[in-house]
Amino acid sequence: MEYPEPQLLHTVADSVATVVVHHPAKRNAMTPAMWRALPPLLDKLAADPDVRALVLTGTGGTFCAGADISTLRQAPEEAQRLAVDAEDALAAFPKPTLAAIRGHCVGGGSQLAAACDLRFAEEGALFGVTPAKLGIVYAASSTRRLVSLVGPAAAKYLLFSGELIDAGRALRTGLVDEVLPDGELAERVGEFTRILVSRSQLTQAAAKEFADGRTDRDAHWAGQARGSGDTAEGVAAFLERRRPRFTWSVPGRG
Repeated sequence: MEYPEPQLLHTVADSVATVVVHHPAKRNAMTPAMWRALPPLLDKLAADPDVRALVLTGTGGTFCAGADISTLRQAPEEAQRLAVDAEDALAAFPKPTLAAIRGHCVGGGSQLAAACDLRFAEEGALFGVTPAKLGIVYAASSTRRLVSLVGPAAAKYLLFSGELIDAGRALRTGLVDEVLPDGELAERVGEFTRILVSRSQLTQAAAKEFADGRTDRDAHWAGQARGSGDTAEGVAAFLERRRPRFTWSVPGRG
């Protein structure tokens, strides 16, 4: 079977953007072109008012096996910079993000998953942070993000050894949020994203900033809440036993 060129595919349906890492010939390994393509794609989707949440996944039975190792031989520092830039862009996406993980989530794949707000995995998924196998210094920002998810001890285990862990251990350490039986991941992701898009974007955007450590925006978000009408609508909908119609949306990027 012939595959199209390695690329990032994307669709938007029912207010959810789905970005698919597509490089099946190499277990969805990320090429330099794919790393470069992710930040502008995310900017485009962030500016789309029809997008209220984003799902990141991989083609077929693999999430992402990391960077395409064949591209690291000539310029490893450049390759790492591209990966970190893509990871940072994903972490900065202003709407909820969810990684839907099957199979291997290793190396750069684990960077992408960690940069998402949430991670749902299928039983049988394997996770690994593997720079120690290649003699690469893991970026400080990536290390801090991993520590924030799993704590310093589990982060050191992953980084020092480069060993793979299964979905059960990933769940126990906090690396993933839910583990689904085989064949049930897509249904659960669809169900959960429908919940996400029904909720207040105002609440989600403020919570995302606060949870990520932003400490200088309390007044900004208080002002947004006063002017949005979302609180009044949410309370009215609760009392009237109907679904709320929230109107605040993430401002487009200029």
